[in-house]
Amino acid sequence: MEKVEIYDTTLRDGEQSPGCSLNDDEKMRIALQLERLRVDVIEAGFPASSPDDFKAVAAIADAVKSSTVTGLARCLKSDIDAAWRALKNTENPRVHVFIATSPIHMADKLHMTPADVLDCAAQSVGYAKRFFPQVEFSAEDATRSDPAFLAKVVTAAIDAGATVINLPDTVGYDTPREYADMFTYIRESVPNADHVRFSCHCHDDLGMATANTLASLQAGVRQVECTMNGVGERAGNVALEEIGVALHVRRDTYKTFTRLKLDEIKRTSDLVSRLMNSPVPKNKAVVGANAFAHEAGIHQDGVLKNRATYEIMSPSLIGLDTGRLVLGKHSGRHAFRMRAADLGVQLSEEQVDQSFKAFKKMADEKKEISDKDLLSLFAHAGKTKITH
Repeated sequence: MEKVEIYDTTLRDGEQSPGCSLNDDEKMRIALQLERLRVDVIEAGFPASSPDDFKAVAAIADAVKSSTVTGLARCLKSDIDAAWRALKNTENPRVHVFIATSPIHMADKLHMTPADVLDCAAQSVGYAKRFFPQVEFSAEDATRSDPAFLAKVVTAAIDAGATVINLPDTVGYDTPREYADMFTYIRESVPNADHVRFSCHCHDDLGMATANTLASLQAGVRQVECTMNGVGERAGNVALEEIGVALHVRRDTYKTFTRLKLDEIKRTSDLVSRLMNSPVPKNKAVVGANAFAHEAGIHQDGVLKNRATYEIMSPSLIGLDTGRLVLGKHSGRHAFRMRAADLGVQLSEEQVDQSFKAFKKMADEKKEISDKDLLSLFAHAGKTKITH
């Protein structure tokens, strides 16, 4: 079992999602909760981007003790200097420098030749290494880069002192096989690849961020860059909760572990959702309201007999007390009878038959039946007997 480092970028990449900006206090609250969740690395922001971001990164670096705090920097001395000023007092100073390596980015965004980019990457990593013992280098838009050129850049970055190499799927372009093959090619083509930890960073533009991330782990990647609830630019980043729980539930397949305190996931998810004003979809994997909810009668009957029939992990794993049986038009008698008992209502079999018919009629008119609706139904039928 090998360890996978969890690198959370909710406060940097996640905050870049439209409408999700945070003030200093909100950033600090999320950072401290991420520390309780036991993420390995917190990317607290982009110090050179604004005085406020610099201040927030420095404050978080001072407050967080059990997770490493890092900041983003372009391959510019001024960016690296700003990151050092913000992070120099941490126990394990770390910086994340990046430059784009794809033809479209080099030509149309950077207006640089491949030779310029190669030199800039090496020079910037070497400069960062003067200050930071831990230097992560990212080849932005790696998945649309020429593989041979990418290998040259990675080789140069490692020679210059990089300790982590991140190859991001910046625009969510790759398929799982392609993403895994890229890492395999780089690890086989770069002479000094065994000197660094490889990192993945996947966006969800085609809905494949989780699949791509898991595929890269099978290709030897041992750091995952992710965000809580999958927040991030455009369609978002790979969701921390999905990777953390997948590696736990399917450890037989991935043969890895993390240091995450999984029962802090729901609390962290709720905090990020609230402070970023970014509601979690009901059907969101792991943390959505319906993730442990059951309405279909067959499912409800199975869960009442043994939760493992329809739940591959326990709600308590992520910090929930229990799942939910949702009463609606698809519900069966077993769940109906159990919910009545939970409400303190005793029903004979004849009363169950009569009340269940009334319930089904009500369910045809409403998408979800509340406890108040049920009590009203029982009272109207004159069948309520409170037992507690």
